[in-house]
Amino acid sequence: MATPADANAAQKFDPNTAQNLVEIEKQFAVKAVEHAQTYWNLLEKVSPRDLKLTKIDDEIYEHALQTFPELAENDNAKLVVIDEEWMKSDAGKKRWRDFINQYEKKVKDYNFGSLIRTDARQEYSETNTIFVTRIQFYVYEIARNRLGLNDKAHEIAKEEAIKEKEKAEKEKARAEKEKAKKKRN
Repeated sequence: MATPADANAAQKFDPNTAQNLVEIEKQFAVKAVEHAQTYWNLLEKVSPRDLKLTKIDDEIYEHALQTFPELAENDNAKLVVIDEEWMKSDAGKKRWRDFINQYEKKVKDYNFGSLIRTDARQEYSETNTIFVTRIQFYVYEIARNRLGLNDKAHEIAKEEAIKEKEKAEKEKARAEKEKAKKKRN
């Protein structure tokens, strides 16, 4: 049963000054990393132009370009390399918040944190990754996929997979040689 103190605490809660609990933060970070790994694996296996991320990709894409026409300016420069300052400025935050909230009932986990590559031509790395909401991730990645801006990432992901497979095969062969050598001795 809620008490008057609970109601008072809820009224005073300010998300802009709230501190996150370490365990909750860790759980969100794990989910965000898993999401990024899953997406990178998809980029490896599927041509980005054929990739569908949600049931409403068309709506998200069209709505984003109507709301943020600057994403298409200068040969899609803000899609190729995310302008984090533009995105997280006071005006940018308000525009994004209004956009994001329209997907509350349309996209599952629309406001969950996601990791996104700041430069579409590169892979995920410590210096090429920022934290955004899931719907922001969809806006950027749907547009990047449709416009061919993730084609380079697709090639990088495929090359990485080949190298990993070759490395695993070499390790397996080395282990088998070692096992055979022990049997002879």
